[in-house]
Amino acid sequence: MTEITFKIRNVRENEIGDWFRLRQLLWDGSSEDEHRAEMMDIYEHTDTQLVLVAVANNRLIGFLEASIRPFVEDCHSDHVGYLEGWYVEPEYRQHGIGRELVREAESWARQRGATEMASDAEIGNEMSLQAHTKLGYEETSRLVHLR
Repeated sequence: MTEITFKIRNVRENEIGDWFRLRQLLWDGSSEDEHRAEMMDIYEHTDTQLVLVAVANNRLIGFLEASIRPFVEDCHSDHVGYLEGWYVEPEYRQHGIGRELVREAESWARQRGATEMASDAEIGNEMSLQAHTKLGYEETSRLVHLR
């Protein structure tokens, strides 16, 4: 496997378009307006929300969004770091990029006083479940939402 050189850092204002492109790949069921509204909310609350990007060959190849939440199901504290979503382009997977994105987010959450880190994955998304498990996260429960 060819080694890939990459860097993890906070997203920059001039990279909003690339961040938007990657978000659409991860959350393809959301409209452009929903993405824009969420992105604006994140940018307005950088004290409790984070966007990291992975850069290789001078382009964004992945991202991670994290937050500090006051409540998370199955957690014991009231100040929890949360992996809202993370994505690495398929051709760059299996090189440790996702792992580094998560580790940076965990560090960010600890710096803000969080002692727990949580996440979620949709039932049936085995790739996400495996990635979380590989990084040391354990399944605590499953929910089915109905309406």
